[in-house]
Amino acid sequence: MKLKKIKNAAALLSAVLALTVCSQAAAVKPGEPAPDFTAVDSEGKSQTLSSYKGKYVVLEWFNEGCPFVQKHYHSTNMQTLQREMTGKGVVWLSVISSAPGKQGYSIPADANTMRRKWNIASTATLLDPEGKVGRLYGAKTTPDMFIVSPDGKILYMGAIDEKATSNPADIDGAKNYVKAALDEAMAGKPVTTAATTPYGCSVKY
Repeated sequence: MKLKKIKNAAALLSAVLALTVCSQAAAVKPGEPAPDFTAVDSEGKSQTLSSYKGKYVVLEWFNEGCPFVQKHYHSTNMQTLQREMTGKGVVWLSVISSAPGKQGYSIPADANTMRRKWNIASTATLLDPEGKVGRLYGAKTTPDMFIVSPDGKILYMGAIDEKATSNPADIDGAKNYVKAALDEAMAGKPVTTAATTPYGCSVKY
């Protein structure tokens, strides 16, 4: 009887967690307004999403210890795309939502060291140790990518590309959903793929 109660409790907990994940995922959808937020970046500057109205904004969830993140950074795939898009006026915000004591957690000095070490070319790295921004968007993995349109709506959300592996060799030939969405939108075309399933390590809330 005791074992049955434990199993029932575990099942209930799993159901609650599943509902929580679903509710987070459903909070943000393509075409709907992107939730506004304010977060402090690694330089101590306050960053507010609404202050970038009129610009395309990319939100990229980051964890230096995640092999899926390393795939795109050690190959310079991510930095190359960051430089290309920021050069076109896109605001690119890397977001660290790892909690204190969890993999990927960074204090400002560590985040800035990582930016230099990996030649990260995003506009800024936001520190979100309480997971407020991550949960607001329902970010699930590192990386998890969101594009906000100049009028403040979700333009794209999901994976960076179509090959859900940690192998850098798989980057070549893979469709980069983020680049494709930005290229289409900037050309005045509708985004062909507005949502995909993100892949990577779980965000360490």
